[in-house]
Amino acid sequence: MARLPDAFIDDLLARTDIVEVINTRVPLKRKGKEYEARCPFHDERSPSFYVSPTKQFYHCFGCGAHGTAISFLMNYDRLEFLDAVDELAKRVGMEVPRENTPRSQQQQDDSRDQYSALDAASRFFQKQLEGNDKARAYLDSRGVDADTRARFSIGYAPDGYSALKDALGKDERRMKLLDRVGLFSKNDRGHVYDKFRDRVMFPIFDRRGRVIAFGGRVMQKDDGPKYLNSPETALFHKGRELYGLWQVRQANQKIERLIVVEGYMDVVSLFQFGVTQAVATLGTATTPDHAELLFRNAPDVYFCFDGDNAGRKAGWKALESVLPRMKDGRQAFFLFLPDGEDPDTIVRKEGAEAFDARLKQGTPLSQFFFDELSREINLGTLDGKARLAERARPMLAQIPDGAFGDLMKQELARLTGIGANSSVPASAAARPAARGNVMPVQKRSLVRAAIAILLQQPSLAMNLHGHHAIGGLRLPGIELLLELLQLVEQRPDISTGALLEHFNEREEQAALHKLAAIALPGDEASWGQELQDAINQLEKQLLQQRLDELQAKQRQQGLDEADKYELRELLKTRATLR
Repeated sequence: MARLPDAFIDDLLARTDIVEVINTRVPLKRKGKEYEARCPFHDERSPSFYVSPTKQFYHCFGCGAHGTAISFLMNYDRLEFLDAVDELAKRVGMEVPRENTPRSQQQQDDSRDQYSALDAASRFFQKQLEGNDKARAYLDSRGVDADTRARFSIGYAPDGYSALKDALGKDERRMKLLDRVGLFSKNDRGHVYDKFRDRVMFPIFDRRGRVIAFGGRVMQKDDGPKYLNSPETALFHKGRELYGLWQVRQANQKIERLIVVEGYMDVVSLFQFGVTQAVATLGTATTPDHAELLFRNAPDVYFCFDGDNAGRKAGWKALESVLPRMKDGRQAFFLFLPDGEDPDTIVRKEGAEAFDARLKQGTPLSQFFFDELSREINLGTLDGKARLAERARPMLAQIPDGAFGDLMKQELARLTGIGANSSVPASAAARPAARGNVMPVQKRSLVRAAIAILLQQPSLAMNLHGHHAIGGLRLPGIELLLELLQLVEQRPDISTGALLEHFNEREEQAALHKLAAIALPGDEASWGQELQDAINQLEKQLLQQRLDELQAKQRQQGLDEADKYELRELLKTRATLR
């Protein structure tokens, strides 16, 4: 994630009305000092999604979704961090700080030129389709109607070696630009010519709706490779992009699922028949980046492949990429179609409802995982069970801690009998430690109370005295508390939302959001007194901690003069505090 100055983020969130931002997308109702709605991130019957205008953040008590106006736009509108910041900055009339070095300005200008060149190429291909009977007849034969052609900006690359070059490469600079975005090829003699020739063209859009590459499809089987994709460029990395994702976002306010298919025409046909959640990988197997992108946009992902051996291999490759990202709440399914069929032919023969029914019969990831690993293994023998355990364990170790990982390990134990007597799953035992910085099991009340108050009203830290004196205290969460206090000292006007934004992508983030969502009794004055009392008590604990250290040293090896002096002074201080 790109880093912007903390002061800018603080100012942006302070000027942004989070209620207004969310209310334009999810209707909110006032409830006391806060607003509520049914959560947009999971299905629920009664509202558990709350937005706080004073704290400038949202929290769902049902699914745990939480964050600031920035993270809401990232999760709801599925924007990248910088895009979400740009969106909010435009709303409040702020300028996002950019690097002003000549090099960075040159890079920005260069990127703009590349996007412009690709957009010009896309418009050229669409214009060519209008005047080419053969290409239009091909799309007619495939049943692609005019609305769908427009939705996907489908075009046609003319036959011949220089149609695009002659139209757009009017000078040396433009020629170099078109070459850099992958629209030219070069032969052994150095002759430059159009890369795409006599093909139906499918522009590939990025997450902001900009053309970044193309896929070209032949219209007859013997005219070369079925699909030809743009090469990797500065703007296009095929392992990170999904064809159709931009159109899915435009067609669905809330994306419940994504269906991963293999070809451009599969996506186009599914859309035309009303299945508007289809995307395709770009001539490559599903990558870890694809998996992360899929789950960032939808909780349920369906992989739809041919039922032959190649299709099952593609499914397994997808499973390998998805497995390390199977956090609780995410689901993956695998649908393998009958021989000779693909999503394009199936949806045209059977319709959208029948295709949806097939998806509902898809194989869950858990079943596909154990079915594939058990293939050609005899689980009726000890040797077979041992082999399954050997194959499965390293892969199951990649699953994030949570219920899904625990259940997968239990299923392996059921199939093999290995580890079945383990009463507490390893991940369950580890989870409290992962939250220990904020909610430790022992001696948690003072630190936790201080953090909770700071999250209610960060400015209360400015009224404290002597809080740096707790820096050497050995208590879980004390370093986090000090960090929060120091942040408020450095940025006195920081809001709760901006404070939480500082911990974005850090281990403590989720627990901090839960504490911030708690409605504490009392008012600002009582919170201030409770915070001061907690700090005072922690200072006493630090004093006692140092006394215990010196007295232990005295018993074990004796004290030098400096230690004796410190011990006497500490005992005097403790006497005055009682």
